[in-house]
Amino acid sequence: MAASKKNEFPSVLAFERKINPSDGFLYGTSWDNRDQSVPLNLVEKSVRGTISNRLKAAVAGDPLKLNSEVQKPNLQTVDFCALPQDCDTLKMVFTVKILGNVGEPSACNAADFQNNLKTAVDAYAKTYGFKELAKRYALNIANGRFLWRNRVGAEAIEVRVKVLGTDTAWVFDGKAYPIRAFDKIDKSVEELSNLIAQTLSGNVSLTLEVTAYARIENSQEVFPSEELVLDKGKSNKSKILYSVNGIAAIHSQKIGNAIRTIDTWYPEYSDPVNSAGPIAAEPYGAVTNMGKAFRNPKDKVDFYTLFDKFACGISLDNDNDKHYVMSVLIRGGVFGKGDKE
Repeated sequence: MAASKKNEFPSVLAFERKINPSDGFLYGTSWDNRDQSVPLNLVEKSVRGTISNRLKAAVAGDPLKLNSEVQKPNLQTVDFCALPQDCDTLKMVFTVKILGNVGEPSACNAADFQNNLKTAVDAYAKTYGFKELAKRYALNIANGRFLWRNRVGAEAIEVRVKVLGTDTAWVFDGKAYPIRAFDKIDKSVEELSNLIAQTLSGNVSLTLEVTAYARIENSQEVFPSEELVLDKGKSNKSKILYSVNGIAAIHSQKIGNAIRTIDTWYPEYSDPVNSAGPIAAEPYGAVTNMGKAFRNPKDKVDFYTLFDKFACGISLDNDNDKHYVMSVLIRGGVFGKGDKE
């Protein structure tokens, strides 16, 4: 087998995820009495909805055809989840493990490339210490971004974080921290951030237990993750919610996406019209609910364009590009070039 060229990009290249959340389990409790909580269960509803989709011009323009279309029953069976009548607060519990050895591939078939990459990552760690990234991860935990839709309309949010195996713990007012910027930091956030940065910079691990409380009032609907049903023939439901052992839950992937929603370095972030606010660290800056990739390879701001330079020791244009590349390495994934173009 021929020796690899010095800057040859490996056909096999993969990185382990360095931020690993568990599923988030949902419970009902009371804001003033949190010692008592009950697991939230899913219930099934069968409803008759109305036709609301955009109709063809021929139908929309003909009153008789429109009336005929409206009279058709839109029958649906859906999963539903809500707080009990005597609970005014949603409780969400999950753990997140943070790992070190960032930038060390779990698979790589080009030794010279791996050595060059290690040099680049070590230089980044020495210069920045992962402090900027860790601050943003810490703020996304403190502000309760991982609650997703359950965060909207909540009257109050409290996030409790405990370092498992120690007495170290913090309590955050989730409403006190913005979710569209990362410029507000206090002593508690700084302490959590420093701990995350130390873990990412080393070769150790850190496990956090996160318990969030969102006051949304009695009997109100809550929003577990929705399942993606690939085989529609096996279910008559139009919406299937996620549960584990009968307890409503949020996918670990969705929690992870929230924690790594730190990319404010893409070009359109400062554009008041086209900005999506902070987006998750992704190779192409994909925001699926908008159907848009904010880091287009044509603009040379995607991960692969920047990573190829970074890993070969070529200086990037600014510090933000370096933060972005490292955030995607922390995300993990398979980034090999492949044997075929």
